[in-house]
Amino acid sequence: MSNETKNFITGAEALMRSLEAQGVDTLFGYPGGSIMPVFDALYDHRDRLKHILVRHEQGATHAAQGYARVSGKVGVCLVTSGPGATNTITGIADAMMDSTPVVVIAGQVGTGFLGTDAFQEVDLVGITQPISKWSYQIRRAEDVPWAVARAFYIARSGRPGPVVLDFAKNAQTDKMAYAPVKVDYIRSYLPVPEPDEEAIRQAADLINNAQRPLVLVGQGVELGNAQAELRAFIEKAGLPAARTLLGLSALPTAHPLNKGMLGMHGNLGPNINTNKCDVLIAVGMRFDDRVTGNVNTYAKQAQIIHFDIDPAEIDKNIKADVAVLGDCKQTLPAVTALLKPAKHEDWLQSFHTYEEVETEKVIRPELQPSGDMLSMGEVVRAVSDATHDEAILVTDVGQNQMMSARYFRYKEPRSIVTSGGLGTMGFGMPAAIGATFGRPDRTVCVFMGDGGFQMNLQELGTIMEQQAPVKMIMLNNNFLGNVRQWQAMFFNRRYSFTPMLNPDYLQIAAAYGIPARRVMTREELREAVNEMLSTDGPFLLEACVVEEGNVLPMTPPGGSVNQMLLEC
Repeated sequence: MSNETKNFITGAEALMRSLEAQGVDTLFGYPGGSIMPVFDALYDHRDRLKHILVRHEQGATHAAQGYARVSGKVGVCLVTSGPGATNTITGIADAMMDSTPVVVIAGQVGTGFLGTDAFQEVDLVGITQPISKWSYQIRRAEDVPWAVARAFYIARSGRPGPVVLDFAKNAQTDKMAYAPVKVDYIRSYLPVPEPDEEAIRQAADLINNAQRPLVLVGQGVELGNAQAELRAFIEKAGLPAARTLLGLSALPTAHPLNKGMLGMHGNLGPNINTNKCDVLIAVGMRFDDRVTGNVNTYAKQAQIIHFDIDPAEIDKNIKADVAVLGDCKQTLPAVTALLKPAKHEDWLQSFHTYEEVETEKVIRPELQPSGDMLSMGEVVRAVSDATHDEAILVTDVGQNQMMSARYFRYKEPRSIVTSGGLGTMGFGMPAAIGATFGRPDRTVCVFMGDGGFQMNLQELGTIMEQQAPVKMIMLNNNFLGNVRQWQAMFFNRRYSFTPMLNPDYLQIAAAYGIPARRVMTREELREAVNEMLSTDGPFLLEACVVEEGNVLPMTPPGGSVNQMLLEC
């Protein structure tokens, strides 16, 4: 048999070979009619491509996100057409907002049925174009290798993001002469801008002359694997640094120049000093509204330097005096080479002063509460302590997210997986599943509220089947806690549909064969956390916490970043 004959294969088989050529080892998906030829081809590749059967297609996209965020690879999910495809939309939008490289491959009706309202036909390309980096319909088997290579190049290059391949059924079954394709260039697509030497010099001059500099560290540092370059940058010039929610693990918690978290529920010092610094240096962050508060009062006294790989972010929300475009793994060292050693001791002391105030008013009462009920923060810190601050933190969305972000501590990079831009309840559990496959060598702890836990509850089935070692901590306050806090603070405590009537979560865990424990007192907290961490495989720890606990400090919606509330 000639090589040409050997390589005459179906489009579905071409997809398998193309995925393997991209280094894919894990897929998250759910079969159905329009993707069945692909799943049939996958049957013969089970030794090379591990497929994780989720229980809902939204779970597949979030699992792919979790996998990508902790591994640095592209996450892949495989679903059918119609409702299977539309169930991925939330995850695609989430990945777009948070710059997560994911390739979603969805089945589609045959090209002869397109536009006829055929069974489970939907215009997936039209739906996903606004929420993806690239969305493409594969109509011919011979286009499969090219489309897959292009999809992975776009997803992982430059500012990462999701790509959608809509795979017509005839293209899956028709045959083609397979040959590997490599894509490393696309005309008019410039994923990494060339750094401007003049901008680098201007940035260094501003920093060298600054009396009160402040660095804002975003997820771009993690995406660019520039953690070491960031440390060299801030250490040489004695620059205090604060981190966004998604950039929390780009700098170890214990680093002496780490001054905490930015944003609505961030730390007092960096938020107030944002409006006192003379040079503000943003590295791989996009000036999200949850970080800036009221943009009309944000850092008006400061000259602003913006390091970013995406030109679209420059001047989008906050105008930059100097824009340093390019990959921060290259641009940070270029600026660092021109910096003069400095210490800024008085300026650094000001952060310490605010830290003392916040510790007294907020942190100590949260970590050492006087009441009988557990607080959210003390549960988070107990888990972080027990893991020696070395675990991967995954969060759902709400008070559990903000409390775990604030009180978990980080030693290693790529240690936080959370839904930042879209704020997707139900993200946590499937993302944690993906994280266990992306980094099987690390402990994965996911914090969820009683509301978010129930939004993708079905993924307990995936955990059960895979015995994925997800350590689930539910902070159960019998409320939709974050909305309730806003109702308490801004709607006269009118708790409109935020109290939760909850099921017995231990019985639910038992139905899936997952060990579980409920903890209600701090006397049993440490023992319960140790039991969770020492149990092989998955575990659910339900922590019954104070019902009307609040996440503080807080910048009121529409308020200035330096007007943080320390009490409700």
